[in-house]
Amino acid sequence: MPEWRDVQADAAIAAFIRAGGVRRSGKGDQVNIKLPNGQIITFSGVRGPVKVGLPKALIRGAGLSDDEFLRLIGRKR
Repeated sequence: MPEWRDVQADAAIAAFIRAGGVRRSGKGDQVNIKLPNGQIITFSGVRGPVKVGLPKALIRGAGLSDDEFLRLIGRKR
């Protein structure tokens, strides 16, 4: 579980973009990522850590495995 702690929102956004997503602007400080499978992921704010359970749900929806996502953000399991 330590590898999921302190995942920064900007690192998660960059990982989803590397996985083929397209960044779209949202209202205020929200950032939308449109994934190749058509799903849209919304991050509220670019600064600060993301909640621990949130990335796992988003990763599964994006069609990535946990190991692939951790590799994309630069962490190893």
